[in-house]
Amino acid sequence: MNYLPPFENNFWTYLLIGACVFALIQLVYVFNFYLRLAYRRKSNDPQVSSFPPVSVIIAARNESDNLYENLPTILSQDYPEYEVIVVNNQSIDDSNWILTAFAQQFTQLKVVEISKSPHLKPGKKLPITLGIKAAKYEHLLLTDADCLPNSNQWIKQMMQQIKASQQLVIGYSPFIQTKGFLNKLIRFDNTWLSASAFAYALANFPFKANGRNLAYTRTLFQKVNGFKSHYAISPGDDDLLLQDAIKYSAVATGLSPESFVRSAAPKTWKEWFRQKAKYHMSSARFPFIKKVVLGIYPLSVILLWISFVALFFRMEYLPLSSSLFLGVIMIKWWIQGMCFKRLAEPKIFLFFPIWDLFYSILMPIVYYIAERQKYYRW
Repeated sequence: MNYLPPFENNFWTYLLIGACVFALIQLVYVFNFYLRLAYRRKSNDPQVSSFPPVSVIIAARNESDNLYENLPTILSQDYPEYEVIVVNNQSIDDSNWILTAFAQQFTQLKVVEISKSPHLKPGKKLPITLGIKAAKYEHLLLTDADCLPNSNQWIKQMMQQIKASQQLVIGYSPFIQTKGFLNKLIRFDNTWLSASAFAYALANFPFKANGRNLAYTRTLFQKVNGFKSHYAISPGDDDLLLQDAIKYSAVATGLSPESFVRSAAPKTWKEWFRQKAKYHMSSARFPFIKKVVLGIYPLSVILLWISFVALFFRMEYLPLSSSLFLGVIMIKWWIQGMCFKRLAEPKIFLFFPIWDLFYSILMPIVYYIAERQKYYRW
């Protein structure tokens, strides 16, 4: 059997050419984006000797259990000067009592109460805006009540990334590992999106932020008029704010494990669909060029697999097509696996080729179901 097939003017030759194009597209993405994250060097800058005062803002609604578990760690950070502002948004549980008790113990805790009203929009945009108005300091760090910092160095690690030219820092929030296929899928989805967000940001093409771990300055928030451009929809307090902010500031990345904040993953498909629906609403408002760039990669994954399976049944094309396919898979497995390792999720990547294809097929289905079900509440 010859390694090179006969290049004739027929369907199989064109299919092989198509497979080469799909493979090239994936390699361009891997080397142009993900390689930057996989082998990003640690900063050689001198250790920051002084840190600016920071206002940590948490928008919470009926989060009494999470506040009780996680707030002490946030209130006990190793940081010179900071305050924690919890915006208690129309809660009907014991959040008020817990926050009152913590406020007596921790002087840096400030509570902003929002009374229950049927006229208020769902989502975090109003609570975050009120939290920023109540904040004393220029530098803002946002997280959620269900998030627990990996260490008492969380604020330091996020704040040392902010510079005059980089007034917005995207951080990472991994989901806690539990048993079951759904948890693995959700963790792969979260890590993959986060790795992509970091990789694209390092290539000066940022598209995604995570409201569970996000820092920016009050000045930047005011320059984009807060959430005014997308206040009509409930999600987007992170992704769409970033789209407005990059007109005025570059984006920094918090990649130290000490800067991560952990949270529990959705426990049911319905909860996950609701979360994906929010991201779908935000991504629908991305600039056209970003939609195209973000859509080409998963499409090329599916088309490469289809091409390979089809060429598998033509023996004269099998040696070259197999080499091409396996070469792309191994390169992606190596480089994108390093990205997962940077985000402390190496085990998820053991079955990457299967996950990669399954994920590329599943996501359009998930977004379609989420769109149909209208999961658009807090």
